[in-house]
Amino acid sequence: MAVIHAVKIKKRYLIGCLVLLALAVNIYKLTGLKTEERHIAALSYVLANKIIVVDPGHGGRDPGKIGVSGVPEKDINLAVAKRLATLLGEMGAAVILTRDSDMDLCDNTISGNKKRQDLNRRAEIANQREADLFISIHCNGFTSPREHGAQVFSQPGSEESKRLAESIQAAMTDILGNTARKAKQVDYYVTRTTKMPAAIVEIGFVTNPKEDRLLQEPLYQSKVAWSIAAGLIKYYEAKQKELDPQEKEILQTFQRQPGSYIPAP
Repeated sequence: MAVIHAVKIKKRYLIGCLVLLALAVNIYKLTGLKTEERHIAALSYVLANKIIVVDPGHGGRDPGKIGVSGVPEKDINLAVAKRLATLLGEMGAAVILTRDSDMDLCDNTISGNKKRQDLNRRAEIANQREADLFISIHCNGFTSPREHGAQVFSQPGSEESKRLAESIQAAMTDILGNTARKAKQVDYYVTRTTKMPAAIVEIGFVTNPKEDRLLQEPLYQSKVAWSIAAGLIKYYEAKQKELDPQEKEILQTFQRQPGSYIPAP
């Protein structure tokens, strides 16, 4: 488990930092970002002080699905999760990775179902830290190599998780431009046992040759991470009812800028 960024930011300091950031952002040239992406970047401050658990699925003895190229899912999950954690940390979130290396989370000193132990530990990390969100990164697979596209899953019965999944799905559809899939509610053990809004993000099919290659490219991994982060921003943006006058002025300042964050390749 690794904590990427866990600095609590007091509101008055956050406002000051945002003003400085709004001034400094002019040094960046964001001509490559679409208007909607600039809008999302400008709202990245909504993640400040949020505790977000990023869970790279599988690991260690559990490779997950094996792609057509022979690369195990666990490696792709970890690479994307690390990029996402870095992005969210730079946006001000306190980010906790359930694993930051090729390892599983089961206890070898305890007998029993190792897979269940592993999943229990992932949920425990989020619950014990009282996380605001739980985001689990996975790759999909199917018997047909034609299946492709990212898809986000949430736990049935959780309206907040459903909203979270739909926000991430919408952002991935807009930014990746290669999926027409819809967010879906499915009963998974790890999302059933977490106590906060949670989503499982299947970032693509490793059984599809083209998508398998894409998911191994660092630039595409960054794009996937950015699309998930954008979904989290859109989720919190929708949750905001009212802004106080000071925050509203900062938001308007940000929206006049090209953007407040550039996703690194």
